[in-house]
Amino acid sequence: MLEKNTNQYTLAATFPLFFKIARIREARGVSQTLEREFLLPGGLRTTLNASGQQWDAPNGWAPLQWMAVQGLNNYGYIKLSTTISGRWIENNQRVYQNTGKLVEKYNVQDISLEAGGGEYPVQDGFGWSNGVLLKLKEITKDQ
Repeated sequence: MLEKNTNQYTLAATFPLFFKIARIREARGVSQTLEREFLLPGGLRTTLNASGQQWDAPNGWAPLQWMAVQGLNNYGYIKLSTTISGRWIENNQRVYQNTGKLVEKYNVQDISLEAGGGEYPVQDGFGWSNGVLLKLKEITKDQ
């Protein structure tokens, strides 16, 4: 194991916010980077790297949207978390209206396209997609 830092930006940076272990200045830096680099029309992209792999741009994944939204809420970045939630919800609903199903990942960059990349076809009806969509709809209805 090499145990060295990477210079790749990923949504893993939201985990310290989710677990409430980030310093205030670190949370501010993460929120600014999310808004400037990761936020796209359909939600947050997983990385800035468009490798063609499923865990990279332009794909977004429900669990990482949840970690980011909750992490931002923990530090008072409600406006940004609401924007992310709204874009993710709209993207999920658009795909559902077009296909009749919720899926494991979503293209957040070009919302007219389905997600792709990786070793297997996009999976239908993923539990984490369903659960995150329902929770985001619940927490944003009053915002």
